[in-house]
Amino acid sequence: MTEKELLLIPGPTPVVDSIYDALAQETLGHTDPRFAAVYRNAIKQTKDMFKTDGEVFVIAGSGTVAMEMALVNTIAAGEKLLVISHGYFGDRFIKLGEAFGIEVDVVQAEWGKQVSLEAVQEKLSSQQFKAVTITHADTSTGVAANIEELVPIIKEHGALVILDGVCATAAMEENMSKEYGAPHAKIDIVLTGSQKAIGVPPGLAVVAFNQTALAARKQLTHVPAYYCDIENWIPIMNDPQKYFATPPVNLIYAYDEGMRLVLEEGLETRYKRHEAFGRAVRGALSVYGMKALADENAAAATLSCILYPEGMDDAAFRSTLAEKGVVVAGALAHLAGKAFRIGHMGNTTEEMLEKAIGLIGETMNELGFEVDIKAATERFNELVSVRGAV
Repeated sequence: MTEKELLLIPGPTPVVDSIYDALAQETLGHTDPRFAAVYRNAIKQTKDMFKTDGEVFVIAGSGTVAMEMALVNTIAAGEKLLVISHGYFGDRFIKLGEAFGIEVDVVQAEWGKQVSLEAVQEKLSSQQFKAVTITHADTSTGVAANIEELVPIIKEHGALVILDGVCATAAMEENMSKEYGAPHAKIDIVLTGSQKAIGVPPGLAVVAFNQTALAARKQLTHVPAYYCDIENWIPIMNDPQKYFATPPVNLIYAYDEGMRLVLEEGLETRYKRHEAFGRAVRGALSVYGMKALADENAAAATLSCILYPEGMDDAAFRSTLAEKGVVVAGALAHLAGKAFRIGHMGNTTEEMLEKAIGLIGETMNELGFEVDIKAATERFNELVSVRGAV
């Protein structure tokens, strides 16, 4: 990689040279058949990743655009949306829904915990919801949603399942052909961005709709959007030589290469690698007296929110660590100053993370916290090996 520092924030994530090389290719016209061939392949690879029988949309935009696209194409003003929130980014669906006149209700978890299944069941039994949003891995808390149990509960009540995979896609299973505990209990929409576990620079919104979700769009008489209306994009996704809005040509090159790497590694292998990295990072940092906000059985494979030991100065820790070439992120909301967030996803390697563990230990020692770097490194290697990382 050409990175001069280890970018271990929850996104953007490290970019490998072959993706940079793809990004740097000559810019072709957006209707040029040579570019259309790349775009078509990127779309196919995205369908292969999600295993969807519907449509995927790969367009210019952030993860927030993908969230908006998921809502406006399935839920009309006045209809009801249930938001299952494990943190800050789950809560974002509340404002998004309200902006379009959708009636929003929420089941919120304590930060660091998963939502109560009983609370979800009770809420769904109390009224009819058109759709339910789930944040697969909340970037603020490092909590992973238990979709194995949530999806069948939601489908039992006839609602669409909208999965926010921004910090999970390509690292945690999001198989849209899978039945969760009952016939037809499937994820209807997955949305994500290019810059996290896929490992491509920011700038692409990616959304997958199954046939049930596409039918929901057909039933809407009005969509309060133009750019985000999937009806305007379906012809382009089926024939990228057609035009609706100019795609980010070079980012599509990069995304196509990023998806090639994802599928070449193999999804199951990739899921196991990310799970191993997450457990190993959290286990190693625990040797330093740092505790993950999420319990291990609820922790995301892609990032961790790590609570500081008593007396640690957040700004001093992160700035000193950055001087050593490792960049981590601060915590959000009421955890600001009390924790940091570290990404361990995408193109991040075992060697990068082991190096980061050592430099975090050096930083702590310099700030007056006596920690055992050797023991932490050994713990990291032990957990990576146990989990079968590659």
